[in-house]
Amino acid sequence: MAKDIFHDHVKQILINDGWTITHDPYRIEEKGVKIYEIDLGAERLIAAEKDKEKIAVEIKSFTNDSAINDFHGALGQYINYKVGLDTLDSDRILYLAMPLKAYNHLWNLSLVRKSIETYDIKLIVYAIKEEKFELWRK
Repeated sequence: MAKDIFHDHVKQILINDGWTITHDPYRIEEKGVKIYEIDLGAERLIAAEKDKEKIAVEIKSFTNDSAINDFHGALGQYINYKVGLDTLDSDRILYLAMPLKAYNHLWNLSLVRKSIETYDIKLIVYAIKEEKFELWRK
């Protein structure tokens, strides 16, 4: 599976934000068969609770001519990956990571916003040049 062009960028931002990368990629298997491959698995210690917060991150670069088509593909992957995680690793939260430019374009479209809300998509919006996260939508 080919990595998105911003894969390493998002991975480094996670590390800089205090996350430990536990999987690259995070594989969902059933009966020994690989079903899905999410870009990253990560965790970090929640100090107050002495527990770990665990996430899986599907990274999308949105570099094709149509951000809408990229979103359609990302939405389908997200829904399938969420079903897999809910079934086989329910304490891990799935996030869709997208660049700020794509987010700003797509968030202005009411039907895209409605899809994000309807499917309760957790988002990580990253700034490429600034090397930081701009938004976590939990």
